[in-house]
Parts: sequence; C-alpha cells; structure tokens
Amino acid sequence: MSDDDNEPIDDEAVAAEWEAQMLADSEAEESADDSAVDDDAVAAEWEAQMAAEGEGGGEGGGDDDAMASEWAAMADGDEEDDMDAGPSTRVLDQDEIDSLLGFDSDGDGEEETSGIKAIINSALVSYERLPMLEIVFDRLVRLMSTSLRNFTSDNVEVSLDNITSIRFGDYLNSIPLPAILSVFRAVEWDNFGLIVVDSAMIYSIVDVLLGGRRGTAAMRVEGRPYTTIERNLVERLVTVVLADMGAAFEPLSPVSFNYDRLETNPRFATVARPANAAILIKLRVDMEDRGGRLEIMLPYATLEPIRELLLQQFMGEKFGRDTIWETHLATELWSTEVAIEAVLDEQTMSLTDVMQFQVGETLMLNSGPDDQIELRCGGIPLMTGKMGRVGSSISIRVDNGIDGRN
Repeated sequence: MSDDDNEPIDDEAVAAEWEAQMLADSEAEESADDSAVDDDAVAAEWEAQMAAEGEGGGEGGGDDDAMASEWAAMADGDEEDDMDAGPSTRVLDQDEIDSLLGFDSDGDGEEETSGIKAIINSALVSYERLPMLEIVFDRLVRLMSTSLRNFTSDNVEVSLDNITSIRFGDYLNSIPLPAILSVFRAVEWDNFGLIVVDSAMIYSIVDVLLGGRRGTAAMRVEGRPYTTIERNLVERLVTVVLADMGAAFEPLSPVSFNYDRLETNPRFATVARPANAAILIKLRVDMEDRGGRLEIMLPYATLEPIRELLLQQFMGEKFGRDTIWETHLATELWSTEVAIEAVLDEQTMSLTDVMQFQVGETLMLNSGPDDQIELRCGGIPLMTGKMGRVGSSISIRVDNGIDGRN
C-alpha cells in the first residue's frame, strides 16, 4: 500500500469537484435545448420497433434473406410487364376499329369518310369539282316531278338526297336486294350507266299503276322473282326517267339515253370495272303514303366526253353560256380577214418533171378566158367566177356564190 492510499480523502475537495461537474452539465443542457434529440423518446421508439420485429420474427420466422429476394423478384416482374405492355394495353372495340378504318356504322354513307378508307379513296374525283353536274340533276328532279305525275296520275314528289363518288364494285356489293337494275346506254357518249329501283319503289309503282287504293301501303311479296308485269311496269318507269335525263343534259350537251336491259342480279349489270370511280345520284320518290328510291350510277368514263363542260361555273339559267362573249365573238368573226385563192388549173405531174423545171420555163394551163375559175379558202371551195381585168389588176367576177346563188 502506497503512501497516497494512506492519505485521508479531502471531503471538501470532492464536494467542490461534483458541484463543478453538475454546473457544467446543466449549462450544456441549456445550450442544446433547441437542437438536442429527446433521448427518452428515441429510446422508447427503438424499443417499440425492436419489440415489433421480435413478434414478426416469432410468427414468420424472420427470414430477412427470403424477404429481400421476394422484393427483388417483384421488381423484376414489374419491369418485364412494363416492357411487354408498351405505352398502352387497352383493347379497341368494334366502333373504334370501324372509325379508324373509315367505315360508317350506320351504313347510309352520307357522312364524310375518314381514316384508312379516306386515304384509299383519295384518288376519287369529288363531284364538287364538277359544279354543273349538280345543276343538271336539280333540273332532272324538276322534270321528273312533272313527268311522274303524268305517268302515275298521282301526286308525286321527287327529291335529291345526295350525290357521292364511289367505286363501282363497292356500290354493286352494297345494293339491297331484291331490286331491279336497268342498264342504259348514252349514245353520243358511247358508254353505259345504271339505274337501280329498290323493292319499295317497284311495289309502289305496281300498286299505283294497277289501281291500288290511296292511303294504303303497297303489299310486298318477298321470296319470289319479279313477274313479267312488274318488270314491264318498271321498264316503263325507267323509260320516263331516261327521257327526263336526256332533257336535263340537253342545255349542256345533247345526248340520248336508250334503255338496254333489266337485271335482278348485280353481277349481270356490270357496266364498268369494279375499281373504276363513278358518280352515284340518290333520288327519293314519294307518292302520298307510298314511295321508294331511285339510284343513278354514272361511271366517270361515261361523263368523260363532257368533262370540260361539267367543269364550268353555273351562270344562272344559261348553263355555263356567256351571251356577251358570244356576241363579241360573232362581231369579230364578221370583221376577220381571210385569204382567198383563185385556182386557174390543176395538173398531175410526176416528181421527175417537177424537178426538171427551169427558170423562165412556160407552163401551159388548160384554161381559157371564158372558163370558170374556182375560188378557195383554206383548201375549201367557196365559189366560182370568170377571170377579167380591172385597170392593171386581174379580177374574178363571181357567178355562183357559196350557197349556189348567182
């Protein structure tokens, strides 16, 4: 035992040291009140968390490695699903598919097409680029209203539903059967067209022409071919429509539409290639409580001879004609100067004789002073006369004029 251990403990020094330590601790606590963490609260939180982990470990075994691997597998599965699904996995319904392809779900075809079908049909020439065509068929509606009233002795109203451009093959596939298809020929244009009479119109015409009662709907007999009487009555109706079509086109271009034949199968009424473009005119015929539809199909090849005329702008009731320009043109024609040739004689010679002509050589003509001299303009004979002299100029006295008068 050392001497230091034998020294007595100074109680006053120990008390002073404890007092200084307590004072230092209190000052440290006061300076760290705002930033110090509540040790008791942190200890209590950690104690509760450890207790919960202990209970979970007791129930599920506390396999931390298995839990980590499960979370990793779930993360990998989410990444693969995102890669497979792409931007969207929503399935389109039938209406959305039809809208994308440009098909009309109502089937009336009156709305403008869109989507892929619009791109495919972009090569079709819109009837709006032929402004005179609508004027012609407006005139046809007025003419048909009068002629069908005389034909049926009934009150008939004809209206123009629409004018559209369509592929000929698509139209044949869309014709509602049963129906009668009438093939007609445009004589001056040397091509064909088609008139389709639907079933309602056929039975209405038969009912009206054979004395059916007014105010009652026409009776339909489905599931049988059309009789000879029905076909003959429809043929008469088509003849009336074709006559009115010729009258409607007459101010623009005289044309005769001749009836060719009747068909009930669209395959036998093919007047153009399926891919060819055509103009479809839909007419509605109402006879009080009866009526039906008439559809006129004109391929673009049929209208090609008058395409330039159909491109004209409508000038009132003049159908593209400008009378002011016509009068001015006639006035200028009367004042136009033309060259007239006086033919004394004509001879047929070989090329060898012509090549041997020399300067100063005399050509003998078979024409005397009293012979008739023919006057021509542009190679066309106009008149004849006798040659003479007026002063120092050679002249021709006309004996027979252009129209044969002296």
